Amino acid sequence: MLKIEKYGAIDIGSNAVRLLISSVIQEQGKEARFKKTSLVRVPIRLGADVFVNKRVSEENIERMLDTMKAFQLLMKSHKVSVYKACATSAMRNAENGAELVGLIREKTGIAINVIDGEDEAAIIAMTDLKELINTEGTYLYVDVGGGSTEFTLYHRGKTIASESFRLGTVRLLNNLVLDDYWIKVQKWVEQVTKPYTRIALIGSGGNINNIFKNSGKSVGKPLSFFYLSSYYQLLSSLTYEERIWQLNLNQDRADVIVHAARIYLSAMKWSGARKIYVPKIGLSDGIIKSLYNEQREAR
Repeated sequence: MLKIEKYGAIDIGSNAVRLLISSVIQEQGKEARFKKTSLVRVPIRLGADVFVNKRVSEENIERMLDTMKAFQLLMKSHKVSVYKACATSAMRNAENGAELVGLIREKTGIAINVIDGEDEAAIIAMTDLKELINTEGTYLYVDVGGGSTEFTLYHRGKTIASESFRLGTVRLLNNLVLDDYWIKVQKWVEQVTKPYTRIALIGSGGNINNIFKNSGKSVGKPLSFFYLSSYYQLLSSLTYEERIWQLNLNQDRADVIVHAARIYLSAMKWSGARKIYVPKIGLSDGIIKSLYNEQREAR
């Protein structure tokens, strides 16, 4: 007999806030299946406040409250049985982050976990990422967000090194990343990947998902270094308005996607990778899987 439950995951990022609702389908003696039911994305861009002014603005506090109230109602309508909300770089660095977390809890009942880069990487690793890394190969996992980028090196299914850097698309958009910091990230990637050959990248994040979608590649097939380099040149050659019109990008994607492509391309150069896999995973997917594991262990 099947058991079907609805799980919710709220990902409060530096560029956007997302609610993922998934159906968890269980049959005795078999592995659970996870089916996405609904995904709502709101481009609040908390990082534009925090990385420049160190605080979430009054306007975005109101937008956050409205969004969390809407998410709470959506979860109720979908009959979500359990959920988890996680906030990343922007909320970690906001001087009024704890105050906002408390306000959201008071007004909506939603409890937010503010996680660090290491926690973020660990949660994402619970996703279908395992299907790629549990092989004899070597992979550099790169998750590009608005406030930070998480790098994790996997070799033969084991984690070799992991680091979170304040190298994010919203920070770059606001000219908040110095050349010296790029060099710091480069040295780290070069150092941890030096002992390995035939490295491939695994990319996650909304921007690389968008690039992959536009490539026309079949699911599971990698993008080449040449393709990503060519696409980066195309993005760089167009104005913000041209990216919206010609490439059909959303307004909040058209400005940051250039910076995201630069980070992925740089990571490929530094590690010597010639291809990048895009399994379409993210923090919200990892939250769903971690919730399932927690519920299973509690039974």
